[in-house]
Amino acid sequence: MQSKTPNISIAAFVEKSPPELQIEVLAGNAGLDDRFINSARIQKLGLALAGFAHYIHKGRIQIVGQSEIWYLSQLESEKRTEAIQNLDLDKVSCILITKGLDPVPELTRLAEDKGLPLLRTNMISSGAINQVSVFLQEILAPQITLHGVLMGMFGIGVLILGDSGIGKSECALDLITRGHYLIADDSVTIKKVGDKLEGKSPELIQDYLEIHGLGIINIRELFGVSAIGKGSQIEICIELKNWKEFEEIDRLGLKMHEEEIFGLKIPKFVLPVSSGRNLSTLVETAVRIHLLREAGFDAARSLIEKHQLLVGGL
Repeated sequence: MQSKTPNISIAAFVEKSPPELQIEVLAGNAGLDDRFINSARIQKLGLALAGFAHYIHKGRIQIVGQSEIWYLSQLESEKRTEAIQNLDLDKVSCILITKGLDPVPELTRLAEDKGLPLLRTNMISSGAINQVSVFLQEILAPQITLHGVLMGMFGIGVLILGDSGIGKSECALDLITRGHYLIADDSVTIKKVGDKLEGKSPELIQDYLEIHGLGIINIRELFGVSAIGKGSQIEICIELKNWKEFEEIDRLGLKMHEEEIFGLKIPKFVLPVSSGRNLSTLVETAVRIHLLREAGFDAARSLIEKHQLLVGGL
């Protein structure tokens, strides 16, 4: 498992931010590549300008709207400079002015001197905060890479895990011939977006599947565009495990397993792998069972309840 702490430079934020923001750089170009955002939370500089600078959190975008501009404009130049310098500008990632307002000249000068990116958008503060927050939640979502296969089946993402050589890719190929689609093989990139897990393939290996004896094959070329998916929310995990590693196998299917990723737990089926077992049929059936359970139907519990009623009636 590989993980990394996400961040984004101010230069990348300006380049990749939603086009509705139409962000322009007013000053501080020298800091565009050297300052970074690592939090999707947004702050307004009102309190900090009024003297409560300890409320500033490093790594966040600082918003300056109409009220902050009005406040600064009421101060004399010396007081403006003092209020802005009290912000600890080395701690600020960038400042985003909203509503297309013009910054006070002292802010522009200090931002340029400190290499602090001073940005502007024509959107009002509430709209800008919403757009920026949604964008950063996606960009800065915690991310890991797992060794496995991600399939799209019956409208949900199915993460298939197991030791190397257990048969994950061969199972995926068989599932593709059954009408399901491949999202990722070998490496699955997983992001935690809110309380959901989003999975996709690293760009380099997207569309490709490695099959022992056949080598690397291109699923899009062999089976068409419908056999490939770009990404999906992961709702269930299937772990393929050598049957020799099982001390005891739950024959009724009452024991529910879970896979935990970023503190989020998703249902997991652990399937014993042995010679002669049709893995794709088992995986497909496991997903169907999961969907039925989500709809309130559980075959194992229903059988036990019927058995208890029968025994009780004797």
